[in-house]
Amino acid sequence: MNAPLALSPAALALIDQAVAKYPAGQKQSAVMAALTIAQDEQGWLPAPTMDFVAQYLGMPPIAVYEVASFYTMYDLRPVGRCKLSICTNLPCALQGATVAAAHLKQKLGIEFGETTADGAFTLKEAECLGACGDAPVVLVNNKRMACAMTADKLDQLIEEMK
Repeated sequence: MNAPLALSPAALALIDQAVAKYPAGQKQSAVMAALTIAQDEQGWLPAPTMDFVAQYLGMPPIAVYEVASFYTMYDLRPVGRCKLSICTNLPCALQGATVAAAHLKQKLGIEFGETTADGAFTLKEAECLGACGDAPVVLVNNKRMACAMTADKLDQLIEEMK
């Protein structure tokens, strides 16, 4: 029995484009792209959506859950309209990321993994974002990287995203 349609035809077309990049019989190689497309459409990845992606790609659901739970860019519960992910790994920490993270926590009144009461912001601690030389680095909604973030720049970013 097929799972109910969990994604729009437009999202499925994008997943099909990702699948086409891999050799025949290797649909599962597009799992990260498929999860990103699903999350972009739904805002997060509920279990039924991950189950649908697993079926669509011909994978065991646990394999999809493993990918979604390993990478910090995937959200397994609802997040705010604006998700701010800040890298706190050592190279970034040495350039002020822990101070920047503390500023964000204070300014937003939340800890890592929490969402503001108005649903506007979610703050996440990220693993390496690949921009150590530009630290502190904040990834906005998994799409836009903000670099060399001082307290003033963080305040401006929050105002811009309100």
